[in-house]
Amino acid sequence: MFEYAPAPESRSIVDIAPSYGLFIDGSFVPASSSGGVFKTVNPASEEVLAEIASAGADDVDLAVAAARRAFGPWSALPGAERAKYLFRIARIIQERSRELAVLESLDNGKPIRESRDVDLPLVAAHFFYYAGWADKLAYAGFGPDPRPLGVAAQVIPWNFPMLMLAWKIAPALAAGNTVVLKPAETTPLSALFFADICRQADLPPGVVNIITGAGETGRALVEHPDVNKVAFTGSTEVGRQIARSIAGTRKRLTLELGGKAANIVFDDAPIDQAVEGIVNGIFFNQGHVCCAGSRLLVQESAYDEVLTALKRRMSTLRVGDPLDKNTDIGAINSAEQLSRIRELSEIGAAEGAERWSPQCDLPSQGFWFAPTIFTGVTQAHRIAREEIFGPVLSVLTFRTPDEAIEKANNTPYGLSAGVWTEKGSLILAMADKLRAGVVWANTFNKFDPTSPFGGYKESGYGREGGRHGLEAYLA
Repeated sequence: MFEYAPAPESRSIVDIAPSYGLFIDGSFVPASSSGGVFKTVNPASEEVLAEIASAGADDVDLAVAAARRAFGPWSALPGAERAKYLFRIARIIQERSRELAVLESLDNGKPIRESRDVDLPLVAAHFFYYAGWADKLAYAGFGPDPRPLGVAAQVIPWNFPMLMLAWKIAPALAAGNTVVLKPAETTPLSALFFADICRQADLPPGVVNIITGAGETGRALVEHPDVNKVAFTGSTEVGRQIARSIAGTRKRLTLELGGKAANIVFDDAPIDQAVEGIVNGIFFNQGHVCCAGSRLLVQESAYDEVLTALKRRMSTLRVGDPLDKNTDIGAINSAEQLSRIRELSEIGAAEGAERWSPQCDLPSQGFWFAPTIFTGVTQAHRIAREEIFGPVLSVLTFRTPDEAIEKANNTPYGLSAGVWTEKGSLILAMADKLRAGVVWANTFNKFDPTSPFGGYKESGYGREGGRHGLEAYLA
């Protein structure tokens, strides 16, 4: 096995201020007396990165009012003029992508290789893509004269802070809406840097407002009477609460929630390619992925070969400093998330599943969890039913395609699935029967701004990305 010398990315490209206010009406302002402050930490070292303003109810009122004032002039602009701002934002993101990638890895804990090579290129691509739609809305298939809804309240999670921001803000602005966005409490920094990008792009004040805070801030924003549209990505439990809180109002809602995706490997699959897909499916971003392939379904006749190859591949994964370019698996985002991963893993072992992790030295500071697989898992195990949201894989077996379908669909979730086989007819037959919003064939975790993403059942409703992603922001 290769020994890799450290290859750290420099932190010097990012200048993090000691404290940040709320971005309302084109300016950074301190929180009002109803708000407060909190700290954001680097999960790899537990070092405090900055002190962040926490928006109270008064601040939410100010942000929504700013978005409402900006809505008239912004929605009245010709689509081609709105597109210029989106193109400008996309180019600035590209210019500042190295800085933003380092920032994302510091605040989130994900490996720099992923934030640099996956997240940031996709962020820019989403703004470029929706910039192209801004003057073509009449041809999007939503009627000859689609109108923007008004003020969009958007609440995003901590696993892909910058990418989720792009998924939400780009289509909203292209359609002529204005935005109040709340990033996750543990990862506010990239959204605050994006606020600076909006100023750099001369975006009119109030078109994008960024308010930071915890769940109470998000609740105040979602329940605000002057909001026309709510978009939420996060846990199914919070999604349920949001759906209940806006029931009976005229607010439009899209929810992108949890998942427990099945990654299905048939015995004729290219095994080495499948193993790479399994590893990417569950260990990418430490498993902090709603569409992670957290249930591996292997055809019995290929089980031994797949498991041997998978364990061999897992033994080469490098866990450690997220800013090291050789790191495969970074830090768990928070102490709270780490304790949930540990708790469910201990339950898996207590319920009789066999736990295995490769030998790896975890750093003494920060929040870390070794990549883990469980074999001997049944459908009744909690680790096969509940979303762990960490680098933990449950392995099950099947004999026939019908059994694979039945097991894959036996979940309250329906966000994604993967199928590995060299038979094109089998891929199409499986994809037709899998109750999942996205089905990947001989690959996993591939995203593109032109392709819609979203789920069924408890994975939410509505689609983000592609032409379909505009529908949620148009009347």
